Amino acid sequence: MANTYSQLYIHLVFAVKGRQSLIHTEWKETLYKYITGIIRNQKEKLMIINGMPDHVHILISIKPDTCISDLVRDIKSNSSKFIHEQGFVKGRFGWQDGFGAFSVSQSQVPKLIVYIQNQETHHKKRSFQAEYLGFLKAYEIDFKTEYLFEPIT
Repeated sequence: MANTYSQLYIHLVFAVKGRQSLIHTEWKETLYKYITGIIRNQKEKLMIINGMPDHVHILISIKPDTCISDLVRDIKSNSSKFIHEQGFVKGRFGWQDGFGAFSVSQSQVPKLIVYIQNQETHHKKRSFQAEYLGFLKAYEIDFKTEYLFEPIT
């Protein structure tokens, strides 16, 4: 769209199915590079990606015509396929249904980048479930607890 200017930041969060700790340090950077490629191929701008063995945080700058659900669907489906093709996980790997997408103001981007960079430190004190519930409450998002997390298998 000509003469359309925007700066839209979205913080994406999604978990491994059953919140299993399947993303291993030996190959997580390879996975993150692959996800980076998916985002760039969609013509979006990746600000940072990091996570833990059971979940991922992604901060992106998106165009105003981007469908966030479609982007996350592509990231999850293509990265799952990549993990299987590379043989990173014995058995099945999948992402949990759903995701969190939180809008971020430009003034909060530097703080959020540091937060995402320091996931390992944060999760020494706080579980993923507590972190995610904290985001939902901070953003005043209505939710039903029974639909948030698939059981740990």
